[in-house]
Amino acid sequence: MSINLSAIFYLISGVLFILALRGLSSPETSRRGNFFGILGMVIAIIVTFLSIGNFSSDFIYVLIILLIGGSVGAFIAFKIPMTAMPELVAGFHSLVGLAAVFVAISAFLNPESFNLGILGNIKLASLIEMSIGASIGAITFSGSIIAFLKLQGIMSGSPITFKGQHLLNALILISIIILTYLLCFTQSANLFWTLIAISFLIGFLLIIPIGGADMPVVISMLNSYSGWAAAGIGFTLENTALIITGALVGSSGAILSYIMCKGMNRSFFSVILGGFGGTEQSFSSKSKEQKPVKSGNADDAAFLMKNASSVIIVPGYGMAVAQAQHALREMVDRLKKNDIKVSYAIHPVAGRMPGHMNVLLAEANVPYDEVFELEEINNDFSNADVAFVIGANDVTNPSAKTDPQSPIYGMPVLDVEKCKSVLFLKRSLSPGYAGIDNDLFYKENTLMLFADAKKMTEDITNNL
Repeated sequence: MSINLSAIFYLISGVLFILALRGLSSPETSRRGNFFGILGMVIAIIVTFLSIGNFSSDFIYVLIILLIGGSVGAFIAFKIPMTAMPELVAGFHSLVGLAAVFVAISAFLNPESFNLGILGNIKLASLIEMSIGASIGAITFSGSIIAFLKLQGIMSGSPITFKGQHLLNALILISIIILTYLLCFTQSANLFWTLIAISFLIGFLLIIPIGGADMPVVISMLNSYSGWAAAGIGFTLENTALIITGALVGSSGAILSYIMCKGMNRSFFSVILGGFGGTEQSFSSKSKEQKPVKSGNADDAAFLMKNASSVIIVPGYGMAVAQAQHALREMVDRLKKNDIKVSYAIHPVAGRMPGHMNVLLAEANVPYDEVFELEEINNDFSNADVAFVIGANDVTNPSAKTDPQSPIYGMPVLDVEKCKSVLFLKRSLSPGYAGIDNDLFYKENTLMLFADAKKMTEDITNNL
């Protein structure tokens, strides 16, 4: 296929990716957005196949690798539970970063195959592009591995800090810039490998000091990094589709991260620089044993809901763990049959990644017009009769508004305590992912429902 024709089809692919991103901005158009994205990727893959020079031999190798990777991806997509989706996203980000590193290594060791010059005399622009792509790719890979380990529970979700950490990070980042500069003039293989090695290191160091409460922002930011890595390699390969796609993913991920940081009252640069400028906050809370807690059962919850005129559902990660979204939908349908107004309140960082709760509710066919973001529904809590909190914790903690010593102080939370009655469905009084006690448990108008979210919701439905 001629270069001009390839560029045209890659451009068409890029336009489809833009339409996909536009479609994914709303639940109503998300299916269409997915279709555009799939179509754009199919076109890009076909064009890449047709652009292979030695069609007879190289095509077979590429096809075998594509079939292996596609089979693994399809198997994971079918088998992965929704509760593990954040870990899956972090894992996929790591693979994108690693792919960028491998392509950069291939281009550096064999530049003739990429029309970048000869070994030891690579074009300056190409050398800069592959250095940037390799560095960001390595940071994305190692950072995503840490995010995966934290989300999976293999590594503690608490921030891991040590003295001089920020200074070390700054020195490594400066070293990356200096090494890239020297590499452009010497084209030394030792400098290239050193650049990749310390980029892997800074990826680890940037993510370990970020706490679990900020993990949704980290996932979004790593998504952005993977896009910029792809864009950098796209310039090296002179591939229009990679450049457009990488730029789209990079910019949209960065914008989403900024929006989420603003919504959580977090510093954008503090998060992406590994908590740089953050302060060590100490906080104390009274022992759980010293606080009175009211607990109830399905009968109590059903009685309160039956006598309510409006109910607001607040889903969280506990709903995802118990896979209770379908049981919740059945309970809500029963409430609606009794002419009770029901709405869903979604916090921007509920769950483990952006949109986690929206995906689960969409899976249960919850109508989009019943789902509201924090800003849209927060004022409604004071007029609602019952708030049904199913597995949400940190995003409902009133200490974010009242306790300056709390690690989540200043983060906008859902004002569930303003409801006449709060039904808090949770297995125990254990803290949420931020590792702090929730003052909502001990409010006078809160009734704790200690049980598995799915089982308790089904029992409430039966009582209704």
